[in-house]
Amino acid sequence: MLIAGCVIMLVSFGIRASFGVFQIPIADQFGWLRVEFSMAIAIQNLAWGIGQPLFGALAERIGDRKAIVLGAVVYAAGLVLSSFAVSPQAHQAYEVLVGFGIAGTGFGVILAVVGRASSDANRSMSLGIATAAGSGGQVVGPPVAEALLSVMSWQMVFLTFAAAILATLMMLPLMRAPAQATRLELEESMGAILGRAFRDPSYTLIFLGFFSCGYQLAFVTAHFPAFVTEMCGPIAPGSMLHSMGVTTTSALGAVAIAVIGLANIAGTLTAGWLGNHFPRKYLLAAIYTARTLVAAAFILTPMTPATVLLFSVSMGALWLATVPLTSGLIAHLYGLRYMGTLYGIVFFSHQLGSFLGVWLGGRMYDIYGNYTAVWWVGVGVGAFSAAVHLAVREDRTEPLAA
Repeated sequence: MLIAGCVIMLVSFGIRASFGVFQIPIADQFGWLRVEFSMAIAIQNLAWGIGQPLFGALAERIGDRKAIVLGAVVYAAGLVLSSFAVSPQAHQAYEVLVGFGIAGTGFGVILAVVGRASSDANRSMSLGIATAAGSGGQVVGPPVAEALLSVMSWQMVFLTFAAAILATLMMLPLMRAPAQATRLELEESMGAILGRAFRDPSYTLIFLGFFSCGYQLAFVTAHFPAFVTEMCGPIAPGSMLHSMGVTTTSALGAVAIAVIGLANIAGTLTAGWLGNHFPRKYLLAAIYTARTLVAAAFILTPMTPATVLLFSVSMGALWLATVPLTSGLIAHLYGLRYMGTLYGIVFFSHQLGSFLGVWLGGRMYDIYGNYTAVWWVGVGVGAFSAAVHLAVREDRTEPLAA
């Protein structure tokens, strides 16, 4: 079951992580401003956030596998329709479908299945493994997209990706997880658990704290390839990168996203292991603090291929490390019965941040011609999240007896 979930996450997130690679080719073909395709990606992230609690609740109502099938079909439809879009408005409309598709094949549904199938002792690590699979997709997705763009149009790449997400449905027969929950959790209605969570200040703090994670990740995923392409110093002939075939800053931008994903596999697995042994709120505060320091150091340093790779490794180690800790914290505080819905609501905050990070990145670029201002906003919200998580109470509140 865990392997099947990892495969679906890998393909789903591999496609999602590659959208930044299309930023320049699509804008150049149609003569769009940077903000126009950025808005399409921003809408995709917002739709993902809206769809996440809906798909979480749907999976708890009709079953995980049916929800995943629906998500994959919607995802593929969005990609196919996007391949025929010739205006910014059409792209933005179709990215709603892509966003809902990611919701049905991503964290909210898959992590809920993994969480229910895992024992208390191993749950945080299992969630880390599943999250790391999403990072594996980030390693593979951008370079594959870059390679495909060298031999076919971006429209054909979108169609190829649509076929890939549908192919993951072959893993569904393995997706069988027991509904591990206490008797009281099974008796508690969704309305009761949602009311209990909404009255808990810790749930509100977790919701607010996840905002900066979405802002930082989405901004980097959508804009970092273009940022590196335009601002990085040249790759010296004879350097290690040059000898590996990375001869342009465009290729370096795609490789940087892959390096972030590769480093995040180790970072996420480590976070999952640590979550079994230490308070999750302190781990989350430490991760957000480290992200703030890494981002500030990068923007204050002249950009070279070496600093790009150093940033990619450092940020990658912290990239999705928040996800197994946040989802595990929600499962710990409120139980497993409605974990998908509760995590989906918190994830909506993440995607609000994603929307703002992607859109603001394109808007600020068109106004100022660079990404400096929006980068410093990311530094600020990262520091805010670090402080917010310190106030979370990690003591579980038990449901009332029926």
